[in-house]
Amino acid sequence: MYYFGKNMRKILYIIIESIIFFCGILSIIFVILIFGFLFKESFVFLKNYNIVKFLFGRFWYPTLETALFGILPFICGSVLVSVGACIIAVPIGIMTALFISEVASKNIRNILKSLIELMAAIPSIVIGFIGMATIVPIVKNVFSIPTGLTAFTGSLMLAFMAIPTIVTISEDAIHSVPWQYREGALALGATKWQMMKIVILKIAMPGIMGAIMLGIGRVVGETMAVIMITGNAAHIPTSIFDPVRTLTATIATEMGETVKGGIHYKSLFAIGFVLFIITFIVNFIADIFLKKNKNL
Repeated sequence: MYYFGKNMRKILYIIIESIIFFCGILSIIFVILIFGFLFKESFVFLKNYNIVKFLFGRFWYPTLETALFGILPFICGSVLVSVGACIIAVPIGIMTALFISEVASKNIRNILKSLIELMAAIPSIVIGFIGMATIVPIVKNVFSIPTGLTAFTGSLMLAFMAIPTIVTISEDAIHSVPWQYREGALALGATKWQMMKIVILKIAMPGIMGAIMLGIGRVVGETMAVIMITGNAAHIPTSIFDPVRTLTATIATEMGETVKGGIHYKSLFAIGFVLFIITFIVNFIADIFLKKNKNL
């Protein structure tokens, strides 16, 4: 009976390992299929349209007789909104993670972590509505500009969306630092702030950088919120208070208006391919930093 039960456990372990292995391989296959599909759909466009003009062109007029497909304004808009969001979200996220892990009491820590997880669950379209109803008028009145639908407004709301990711992963990285490092720093006469600044942050920095990169990936791939609050202006911005349009917003707003199989249709897939490459690079860099953190 004991031998039979032992064999059943071994069989069960083998089945579970096989299922996990299959799911891992399946996720890789899905990524490869997505990459292949985007490349296939965009290849026809990139073969017939100069890739330099596509990436660095200043004008997007896909419906003209002599159509222009320059996505430089969208790249600039995406970069401006994403950088602005990171400037806001990164220091707030890291300081919040440090407070939760090292300063807050157990009860406050549990409350804050629950609230942050709740923030992550808010749909992006709801955040867009909140931004339109509250942040857009405030930005317009405070900065005395013609419209509150600007890259700055988009950065504020995207920072709100990126903070939960940055806080959660950064807090895990900080919490994983062995207590011996903390005790050793304090025993040598360091204050608690010096211990956090010199020891904790330095050791946890690979994980924190991974959190930042994943937060950037969250920001770059966002669609609905930026459509609603950035103005959707297809021009190269000269200020963070200009309306902008991002790569994701262009795909979402124009895909339903194109003729399937046409040059305009294929150009949107080419934008998606560029966006896929950008997000893949960001997530790949984040994965490198996370692996460094695990090896500490």
